[in-house]
Amino acid sequence: MATQLLIYEKVVPVSKDRHTGWSVKAGNDYSFAKHVNSVPILAVEFASAADEYTIVFAGNEEGTMPIVLLGIKERENLFVNDANHWDAKYVPAFLRRYPFVFSESEDRSTFTLCIDEDFVGCNQENKGERLFDAEGERTQYLDNMLRFVNEYQGQNLRTQAFCQKLRELDLLEPMQAEFTLTSGQRSRLAGFFAVNRERLKRLADEQVIDLFKLDELELIYLHLQSMRNFTGMLERSAAHNPVPAADGDKPAEEAAAGHAPDEKLH
Repeated sequence: MATQLLIYEKVVPVSKDRHTGWSVKAGNDYSFAKHVNSVPILAVEFASAADEYTIVFAGNEEGTMPIVLLGIKERENLFVNDANHWDAKYVPAFLRRYPFVFSESEDRSTFTLCIDEDFVGCNQENKGERLFDAEGERTQYLDNMLRFVNEYQGQNLRTQAFCQKLRELDLLEPMQAEFTLTSGQRSRLAGFFAVNRERLKRLADEQVIDLFKLDELELIYLHLQSMRNFTGMLERSAAHNPVPAADGDKPAEEAAAGHAPDEKLH
């Protein structure tokens, strides 16, 4: 899996001394995520994301997080179109909080709101939303982003606890997906985990009840249901990477529509 944090280039703590006169123009430009093929997702987002994305898990025993797959090749994001707009109804919170993020102290006791100064929307020409007003006080926009990032951090802790439980119950298994693209090229995704249905069925009754009461059983089934979206990613790949039609061949669109994907999960 690609490293998602690469969307942050120059992370600096937000401060009145440094950022008075700075503005952020976010808009619908997602060029910063154009080469990211997966991003973390929070447990609270599963219900919104499961309709459009494939939700899997990445990491190891020391730390695991759910992610949504955005491409089937490295440095490929099938959800950013040619105009750099997001091509889906739901945008993951990880991307919506950009260019802001919390940094932790070494002992993880304090968090500092930071901003990626290299974000194309950061400017000192008063374009977009100002960070501080003329008196040097935080604007409503900055307060809203601070609340958003703070809520993100809280939901992140809940998500980590959910993933830790999946590990403790030994429900996750390594998986990989293999595809045959319309060009005939084979593509392989690996390095992620999914819940094993048979292990889930073997849980003790009290363990299932505990998952149910914490709404975590619902999260598991949303994850499993979302695996069907692999097919949709193949369709997006065909649209993003059309195969030129040779003389006498069917147009690329027809060839893509008639192609039976070779999809394997094991």
